[in-house]
This record gives sequence, C-alpha cells and structure tokens, in this order.
Amino acid sequence: MPRVQFTRHLVRFFPALRDGEFEGRTLAEVVAAVDRANPGLAGYVLDDRGAVRKHVNVFIGDDLLRDRERLDEPLPAGATVSIFQAFSGG
Repeated sequence: MPRVQFTRHLVRFFPALRDGEFEGRTLAEVVAAVDRANPGLAGYVLDDRGAVRKHVNVFIGDDLLRDRERLDEPLPAGATVSIFQAFSGG
C-alpha cells in the first residue's frame, strides 16, 4: 500500500489531512482513495481532464512526476507518493 505525504500548506484547505497509507495500485487510484478520506482533495490536485494541475507537484519516491496526464501506470511496490503545493511567482 503506497504511503502518501502532503505539504503542510494543504492542511489549510483540508484540516483533517494526514500523511498515511492509502489503497491503490496507480496514482489515479491513490488520489481517489485520498479524496474519499478528504472530500474535495482530488479537485485540488487534478484538473477537469484528470491531469495533475500545474500548481501541484507530485513525487513518486524521489522522482518528480513529469507526465501529468498518465496517472494509470502501476506504482512501484512500497512507493512513497508526495503531493506538494507548487509555489511560483516573483
């Protein structure tokens, strides 16, 4: 079962959000499981097409997710998924 970690900035929008293990073999399934525990989070992480939003960064282990649209690839066994609010601006 993948372990999911969140940036603390997301707690502002989802006060009950906690790091933990969530069911899922793919990133899409894991995001759906997190959304069941924290309704609305999937809408914050994913856009209307189901792609990761530009203001969100997702790491699988130490690797930044580059393909923001293909979320159906199997996660490695024992994967850690980190979901961060991306900061931009100047």
